[in-house]
Amino acid sequence: MNNRLLKTVERTIFDHGMLNPRDSVVIGVSGGPDSVALLHMLFKIAPHFSLKLGVAHLNHCLRQNDSDNDAAFVESLAATFDLPCYVQKRDICRYQRENKLSLEDAARHVRYEFLDHIANTYQYNKIALGHHADDNAELVLMNLFRGTGTLGLSGIPPIRDEKIIRPMIRLKRADIIKFLDQNRMKYVFDRTNADTRHLRNRVRHDLIPVLKKAYNPKISDTLNRLSSIIRSEEEWIEDMVQPFFEKAVLRVRQNQIELSVPVLNGYHNALQRRVIRLALSKAKGDLRRIGFANIDSVIDLLVKKSAFGKIDLPAGLRIRRAQDTIHIFRVQRLALDDDRDSDGWDAFSFEYQIEKFEPVFVKEIKAHIRFSEMDIEHMPDYRCTGQHANFFDRDALNLPMVLRNFRPGDAFRPLGVRGTQKLKKFFIDKKVPRKERLKCPILLSCGKIVWVVGHRIDESVKVTPATKNVLKVELLLA
Repeated sequence: MNNRLLKTVERTIFDHGMLNPRDSVVIGVSGGPDSVALLHMLFKIAPHFSLKLGVAHLNHCLRQNDSDNDAAFVESLAATFDLPCYVQKRDICRYQRENKLSLEDAARHVRYEFLDHIANTYQYNKIALGHHADDNAELVLMNLFRGTGTLGLSGIPPIRDEKIIRPMIRLKRADIIKFLDQNRMKYVFDRTNADTRHLRNRVRHDLIPVLKKAYNPKISDTLNRLSSIIRSEEEWIEDMVQPFFEKAVLRVRQNQIELSVPVLNGYHNALQRRVIRLALSKAKGDLRRIGFANIDSVIDLLVKKSAFGKIDLPAGLRIRRAQDTIHIFRVQRLALDDDRDSDGWDAFSFEYQIEKFEPVFVKEIKAHIRFSEMDIEHMPDYRCTGQHANFFDRDALNLPMVLRNFRPGDAFRPLGVRGTQKLKKFFIDKKVPRKERLKCPILLSCGKIVWVVGHRIDESVKVTPATKNVLKVELLLA
């Protein structure tokens, strides 16, 4: 066995603190040369660290019989090492269609989900993957073509979340193949790796050879050095950004973050991006599918004249601005008849900004909101209007108004009641079923609730003897 390669792997493990004595490591093995080499190397190293090893293989069902043969090969290989082997079959194409992802993104998502499941179920505290230096160089180029920021140029991290490790990240593909051939170690060949319809394969087989021949014979080394420098600087910048992030945060809950608009507007644009990116990462769990344009769309909410706005980002992220607060949370649209507590407001959410008193169709509850302005002399008898219509002192309201559903912490001063009351308590007292609370539209002016539609208006906007102008608001169910 090649001692030079083993020493490089051991040095990589040491430099990045990848392994500790008595760690349990599950190795992702596809059957290809990279993962097979990783298995052999970690098996050789295992006694030095007293490691517990296991093998995991995901059958992507992309190459018919070849995929099944790869799974059988990995099982046989694991058996020769007397290691437990965990194999699962998943229809990646179906997952791709259902989640509207690229094939590469779908495969990556399912693969990491599978490895996490195996690690958690069988108590492995580390997941080892076979990425190497050429993989990293290719990714840096691909991200450059996509117009990435510095995070994309930092490439593949050697260790992620203190759990996913890449011990071969300093090795080159040619050295790995040579290592396998010299030691007569078998592996399988995935024909799709030669298919130049995929961007990564075009970069690998077409672009990098041209760059090596015509521009820089050590282009892979150069790109890896670039990514290493940027990764180090990214880590330093993240530490520097943290205090500014904490200053901007108003409240943090599970998958929900609220940021201060005045604080963010006091930051340089580059710092705004960093803080927002960090907030999105914490709310979502990662930054996959979140690009530069998405972050800039959040920044646009900060500088708009309107104090209200809403945008939807990939993976169910929703961003709302309500006056001086930016709300970031994940939306998982569930059936409205799901008997959830009203604190599950992020499971079903809607919000409409009203710039003019024009009809609004609320598609989530299939209802229209209609507005009518009049002077006090033409106001009809409010007792004949029914619960889905109400009259307001027009001069006590300000545009733009907002129509949305319930949020935790909502409170108002119900007409005829002293002091404010939590909306949740109001619903409980009125015996409003849980499944109806999220459907209930709430009308706000200047961020303040003025009408819990179908129930009660706020004391501050009632029609009084001093009222001159009246606004009638009606809810019309479709």
